[in-house]
Amino acid sequence: MRFDILTLFPAMFQGPLTESILKRAQQAGKIAIHLHDIRQWATDRHRTADDTPYGGGAGMVMKAEPLATAIRVVRAAGEQAGPTILLTPDGELFTQSIARELAALPRVILVCGHYEGIDERVRATLIDRELSIGDYVLTGGELAAMVVVDAVARLVPGVIDGESIVEESHSDFLLEYPHYTRPAVWEGLSVPPVLLSGHHGEIARWRRAERLRRTLARRPDLLARAAAAGVLTKADLALLAEWGWQPPGMGGE
Repeated sequence: MRFDILTLFPAMFQGPLTESILKRAQQAGKIAIHLHDIRQWATDRHRTADDTPYGGGAGMVMKAEPLATAIRVVRAAGEQAGPTILLTPDGELFTQSIARELAALPRVILVCGHYEGIDERVRATLIDRELSIGDYVLTGGELAAMVVVDAVARLVPGVIDGESIVEESHSDFLLEYPHYTRPAVWEGLSVPPVLLSGHHGEIARWRRAERLRRTLARRPDLLARAAAAGVLTKADLALLAEWGWQPPGMGGE
């Protein structure tokens, strides 16, 4: 899978995208990450990529011409097409399901907004989708782009062992179960006996129950989504009912 990232600050990506799993994925040819400095397409000698907003107001706005040219050149550079996505605080909330959707594509082009944003005319004519990683504002879209690349890349086949992502948080609207490793007793705290039993069926049932328990305690809103998606079994619903939760519309929260 190919990621193209358009940014005013390409040096920010050194480290996050060149270490650990993403580094190994690139070395193995599972993903390719290309950084593009938007200032390269500015036409004045100062490589100006922003200007003051019409109508006045604080801050600067990314200029239409260099950004539009950058998008068009980068789109034409790859053999395969992919959506051009703007990282912006007022975009669609980025979720695990969107990460899975993007991971199935051969290519994604990410545009990092900055300052007060980009010229609206570019947004209206060249941006296919807008994403936000949360209800807060960053200094620019670079950190958001790193988050999207990391979340999407790990779902590309071959990047991570497939079993590692089957039951992780948000894979099916449930949070992940607790994990333990050696030693069996640490500072007086013991690993749950079921995990030491070697009984795989009991371990699986314990882990499922812990996923439900943790989701109910921390993100009960996700349980409603899990119920609506049909991923909760009769056993799940019976256990949740014992804890006082029922699907919306059936007397639950």
